[in-house]
Amino acid sequence: MAKIGMVSLGCPKNTVDTEWALGDLKQEGHELTPNAEEADYIIINTCGFIDSAKRESIEAILDMARYKQDGVCKKIVVTGCLSERYSEELLKDIPEIDHLLGVHQYPQLKGIFSESNETQKNLRNWVGQDRQTYLKTPRRELTTPEYSAYLKLGEGCSNKCAFCIIPRMRGPFSSRSMEDILGEAQALAESGVRELNLVSQDTTMYGIDLRMKNGLTRLLEELVQIDSVHWLRLFYCYPTFIDDALMECIAGHEKICNYVDVPLQHTHDEMLHAMKRQEREAGVRRMISRLRETIPGVALRTTFITGFPGETDDHFRHMADFIQEMRFDHVGIFSYSDEEGTTAYDYPDKVPNDIAELRRDEILNIQNAIVKENNESMAGKTMPVLVEGLDEEDDFLFTGRLATQGPGGIDGQVILEECDAPVGEIIPVHITGSADYDLIARPVD
Repeated sequence: MAKIGMVSLGCPKNTVDTEWALGDLKQEGHELTPNAEEADYIIINTCGFIDSAKRESIEAILDMARYKQDGVCKKIVVTGCLSERYSEELLKDIPEIDHLLGVHQYPQLKGIFSESNETQKNLRNWVGQDRQTYLKTPRRELTTPEYSAYLKLGEGCSNKCAFCIIPRMRGPFSSRSMEDILGEAQALAESGVRELNLVSQDTTMYGIDLRMKNGLTRLLEELVQIDSVHWLRLFYCYPTFIDDALMECIAGHEKICNYVDVPLQHTHDEMLHAMKRQEREAGVRRMISRLRETIPGVALRTTFITGFPGETDDHFRHMADFIQEMRFDHVGIFSYSDEEGTTAYDYPDKVPNDIAELRRDEILNIQNAIVKENNESMAGKTMPVLVEGLDEEDDFLFTGRLATQGPGGIDGQVILEECDAPVGEIIPVHITGSADYDLIARPVD
């Protein structure tokens, strides 16, 4: 049996892929190690979504290849989105790669380390896709804190957004069976997980391909029955499919966090049309209004793109004014990345990168001011917080998160003074102040 190390890059969906793969390998008897210098084999699970992610993935492959050159490890294996998208180029330009698999071929990893076939390098073309086996993978080795996990509802995407390469890399949306999801959720709960973050490329599309009506709502109604899971949080909800049934389900269950991640990408109808988005500004406004009416105190997270081809100053000002008006709780801003293979790659009127980045920075400044004001208004409130452990910068302080703050540092945190509660516990705290993006609180006696 081999000692295996793995580098995981990209989004939470990729994190789940990594954890499934590690669980599968551990079940086969392989030993896992977080230290590259100890590994017999190193796997790099790559991201290929935008240019910056591609560069990061290539740098990681080259970094790990040094361990092979130095005779520390025997093989370098590359998986994930970048290998799916650029398999031939990677094998040609980085000869240190021993095997390369596509996005649905993680179950094939154990065969690489158990068999002696040295001639087949590009398993992406050799084995073919193994999507159904991949989606049913029951084994899991968490890389997140033991109290929190991502729960993946499906694979691929059926939307046709002009800026996105995901449908070409991962195929159309395919829901996991409710039985598989609930079985995995129960197993995670029994292992100590208290918070489940629901993810996929389009979480609100769950069940449509299975001909289920209100599939996500029905799934949530089942997940809330798992006693030891205290928080359920929704990520990647396409705005068109956020309906009254889903809103009322969130509002009706204390376990479902008052938190909805709904990527909007732009606000001007001309840009939304060019992006091939289904929604328009009027519908987005109605959705936001309905969410806030139905779910009091709901935290809304969204993302926007600046510098999409054809974006004028007027289009940008429209988006900036919209963000200022709507006062979202959490916003991610990305400057447009021109990706070959997408519809937008062939669009005229490209916006210079420096202008796209200046626009991004302006939105960030607007949002930072909103977050600061929102945090200042929280002082004096008592709210439940999930305790996460010691602060990275101060060994005398603990940190935690509200139900309205997602994991991984994406939405800020709560700095806990005079706290000695166990990590993973949810405790009531009194919010005493704020420090820019973070809140400050003390446990309630």
